[in-house]
Amino acid sequence: MIQLAAFLGNHGAQYEKTRHNVAWQFAARLPFCAELNWQEKFKGEWADMEFSRFAKIAAKSFPQILNANGEIPLPKSPPEKIYFLKPHTFMNLSGESIAALASFFKIEANEILVLHDELELPLGTFGLKWAGGLAGHNGLRSAKASLGTQDFWRLRFGITKPANRDIADYVLSNFSSDEAISMSLVFDAAGELFARAILANDAQRLLPKWGKVKV
Repeated sequence: MIQLAAFLGNHGAQYEKTRHNVAWQFAARLPFCAELNWQEKFKGEWADMEFSRFAKIAAKSFPQILNANGEIPLPKSPPEKIYFLKPHTFMNLSGESIAALASFFKIEANEILVLHDELELPLGTFGLKWAGGLAGHNGLRSAKASLGTQDFWRLRFGITKPANRDIADYVLSNFSSDEAISMSLVFDAAGELFARAILANDAQRLLPKWGKVKV
């Protein structure tokens, strides 16, 4: 059961619209974002929300998640709170922030959802992934090193791997106008997946449908 959502990105106004900060851009679009009281600690910004409150907002924002009886599908033993984190360590050291919060609130690695950009997925694609390879992503490498395992959840946002361009320059560049429109559609669809993942008793059941979604 997921208790912590960690949004990877780089801290600073100059990075806000870059491809590497797609997870922060997604966080800003979530329907409950305005209610979060972000605080500085754990080498980043963190916030929490009562699980019951999150469930109500999710049901209102994504009514398609309701079951046949019009009820919110809740886990058998839901946590009291859901935690949210935006590391300020810069991407390469993101794991230090994630591990600090997880240790303080006694959250296991398999209860963590890391949201990040993904070069190996085409732009306009997103998906849920459990554990597995790190695809050369420095933020994921840091998370693995700090948590001592790569067995954590990921929500990946495709940004397309460029054919003839320096990768570091590419991920730190802004989305074009057309790409930003595509990402807006992705965020709308991925919001439902995010809600389902947090509310799921067993997120593994989401993988067949939500492992890779093209908008």
